[in-house]
Amino acid sequence: MGRRGPTLEDVAREAGVSRATVSRVVNRVRNVDPGIQEAVRRAIDRTGYSPNLAARSLVTRRTEAVALVLSGAGETFTARVFSDPFFGRAVEGALGFLRARAIHPVLLLAESGAAREQVVAYLRQGSADGALVVSVQTDDPLAGMLAEAGVPAVHFARPAGPARSSHVDVDNAGGGRLAGAHLLARGRSRIATICGPPGLPAARERLRGFREALREAGIGDVPTAEGCFTVESGAAAAARLLAEHPHLDGVFAANDLMARGACQYLRERGRSVPGDVSVVGFDDSSAAVACRPTLTTVRQPVERMAAAMAQLLTEHLQGTRTAPASLVFEPELVVRESS
Repeated sequence: MGRRGPTLEDVAREAGVSRATVSRVVNRVRNVDPGIQEAVRRAIDRTGYSPNLAARSLVTRRTEAVALVLSGAGETFTARVFSDPFFGRAVEGALGFLRARAIHPVLLLAESGAAREQVVAYLRQGSADGALVVSVQTDDPLAGMLAEAGVPAVHFARPAGPARSSHVDVDNAGGGRLAGAHLLARGRSRIATICGPPGLPAARERLRGFREALREAGIGDVPTAEGCFTVESGAAAAARLLAEHPHLDGVFAANDLMARGACQYLRERGRSVPGDVSVVGFDDSSAAVACRPTLTTVRQPVERMAAAMAQLLTEHLQGTRTAPASLVFEPELVVRESS
C-alpha cells in the first residue's frame, strides 16, 4: 500500500488549531482571523497537504474555475483569436490574477448563436463559477443571456444592450481626443479616420472623441472609412480614403492592426509615414512595435483591465460586492515613429 497523504488532522496539529478551523480556511469561509489563516497556510506548506477539490466543492458549492469567454462572429473568428494580440493580452492579465489564487480558467469561444447557447448552458449547469467575457461582436446578446440565466459575469468594455453587468473599460472617447490632438500638434490639417464597427460602443466612443478634438480646432468634416479591427480591413479602408482624399496628411485608426494595414497601403502607394502622412493607432499592442515605422498609438492597459475583471468577479462570487460595478481606466498616448 502507498503512503497516505497529509490530512486535515495533520495540518491542524502542525498549526495548533482545530480540524474545523483548518476546514474553514481551506474552504475559504470568511471571518477567520487573518493570523490564524496565515498559520494554517504555513502548516499546509510544511505538511504538503492538498485539499480534495471534489469534497471542497460539496461544501462551498464552488468549482474554483471561471470561464474566460471570447465572443465574436464569423467563420474566421477563431483564427482571429490566435492572431490578434489584444486577446492574448486580455488572457494574460486574467491568468495572472486567477493563478495566484488557485482559480482555474476555462477557455470558451462563442463565435455563433449556437456557440453562445452552449456557453450559457455550460455555465448554468455549474461547470464554472462565473464568466469573464471579452466580446468583439456587434450588439452581442451574450451579456443579456448570461444575466437572464443568473450567471455571475464581468465584461471587458461596456456591453451593448440593456443588461446591467459589471465591466471594465478604457476612456475610449478620451483616447480618441488624444489621437486627434496629437495629429493637430504635428501640424496635420487634412485628417481622416479608420473607425471600428459602429455597433461596438468602444468604436463609437473613439470616433466621437476624435471628431470632438478636430471640431474644437475648426475641422468639422472628417473623412471616415469603416474597418473591422484587422490588418486587411485597415489597408482596404486606407485605399478608400486615399482614393477619395488624395491629399490627406493624417490618419487615426481605431486599433493598431488597422493602423498597421494603413501604413502598409500608404507605403505601397508611395506615401511616406510620417513624412507625407502621420498615422496613429489605438491599443499599444505588439502590432504597434512590429509596424514599420513603429506606431504612435493610444495605450489601453489591457493586462491591468483584465486583472481587474477577474478581481471584480471573485468579489461577486465571494459576496463582498453585490451591485454591478464599472471601472474605467485612463488612456495614454505613446509616441513612436509614425507621427
